[in-house]
Amino acid sequence: MRTGLASTAMIGLMQVGTTAQAADKAPVPAPTSVTAPDGTRLYARCWGDGPATLVFLAGWALPSEAWAYQMLSLSGQGFRCIAYDRRGHGRSDDPGRGYDYDTLAADLGAVLAAFDVRDATIIAHSMSGGEVVRFLSRGTADAAARIGRILFLATTLPCLMAKPDNPTGVPAAMFDGARKQMQADFPNWIDVNADPFVVPATSAGMRTWIKNIMMATTLRAVADLNKAMVEADFRPELSALSKPVLFIHGDRDASAPLPISAGPAAKLVRGARLTVYEGAPHGLFITHIERLNADIATFARS
Repeated sequence: MRTGLASTAMIGLMQVGTTAQAADKAPVPAPTSVTAPDGTRLYARCWGDGPATLVFLAGWALPSEAWAYQMLSLSGQGFRCIAYDRRGHGRSDDPGRGYDYDTLAADLGAVLAAFDVRDATIIAHSMSGGEVVRFLSRGTADAAARIGRILFLATTLPCLMAKPDNPTGVPAAMFDGARKQMQADFPNWIDVNADPFVVPATSAGMRTWIKNIMMATTLRAVADLNKAMVEADFRPELSALSKPVLFIHGDRDASAPLPISAGPAAKLVRGARLTVYEGAPHGLFITHIERLNADIATFARS
């Protein structure tokens, strides 16, 4: 009887020890809130826990939720997928300031550090390409170690606005007029510009979903970031980029037409590749989901 009690106690101690070891090996929960250098709280999400990391940067006026169809698929394929809401977007704070590429690059750095990201593949849609380029152009060893390769999706790089040395750009007056329309009635501006953003086959539900998550962006962020995006000139910084780069762009992109965006941008980056999706618009992350997800996975594994 004593032997039985001793054996039972020993088994209990072994179970406690095993449970403690399992707890020690349990993955540390990913943060859902990252504090930017200026104190702004940024909402972040992390799906999957594979060894390879994908970091998704949403386009102008879009929160991290826009990447749902990429993150769901790719996290199931063994990737750790991270995305966050830019300041003034989604669930992040709206400090009413910091809507410039220098601050946004610092925000990106804070997120990468919080998740201890190393050698990640960055997928940057639209204006967010400038955030990762600015982050890397600082030339720090930490930045270089955190990013392994970059996929620029429907990019607004290198320079949208017309200038004396960029005559094919869009006149500033056109951007000013569009911003006035946004500031007068942003929901209506979205409705008017919805058709070129997607394809005829895009469902009414998908269109409504995109509109709703865009309207969660504060008008301060909408206006200031639009101005920052269209006035930015990243040509010198792109020329200095030394990471493996892939551009994916649609030939029916009305927001950032191929001849003034990915076309010239790809020529500035040494060794960059350009893949053109026929018939694809600016919102190809919801119109070409399966093809894009496959291309992201292939590029990340290369």
